Amino acid sequence: MALEGKTIGIALTGSHCTIPEVLPEIEKLIARGATVVPILSESVAHTDTRFGRSQDIREKVEKLTGARVIDTIGKAEPVGPKKLLDCLVIAPCTGNTVAKLALGITDSPVLMAAKAQLRNGRPVVIGVSTNDGLSGCARNIGMLQARKNVYFIPYGQDDPAGKPTSLVSRMSEMERTVEEALAGRQVQPMLVEKWKDMRLP
Repeated sequence: MALEGKTIGIALTGSHCTIPEVLPEIEKLIARGATVVPILSESVAHTDTRFGRSQDIREKVEKLTGARVIDTIGKAEPVGPKKLLDCLVIAPCTGNTVAKLALGITDSPVLMAAKAQLRNGRPVVIGVSTNDGLSGCARNIGMLQARKNVYFIPYGQDDPAGKPTSLVSRMSEMERTVEEALAGRQVQPMLVEKWKDMRLP
């Protein structure tokens, strides 16, 4: 499916170590002719970590997309009534965000955008990144996989030996997942050997 002329929301949540994997994928979507609208969770918008300063992330995504970030619930609210997005990608999507989305909690810009998108019957793509994906978060992931208009970027264990319950999406599959989601399909295979991407033993 052509992405030219499509408006794609990219929402970053607080798996700060995974954000560098997402930025090149934003460039790919733009190269395909998509307009990208950046959305930041409070954690990404305001927390400095060993993986980078929040201000630097903000500046990078605004420079990449040519758009100001959506970083408040108020700014995200028009996504629904104005039908601003053809597709919303939440990547990286933390276990906290997965849980709240599964339970219908709307207390952040990212969750407001997701609620608004689903209200319109439009696709939400999840790029999961959570240390408890095969433990406390497992049932929430399962709930979302059964939800209409919710799709997953293929994911797998990123460190089976060191973190056996951790799951991370293969962010390089974002473009293909968005194309399939816009056509109403879950990209396949959905379960992949992520740890091989990380070149871990």
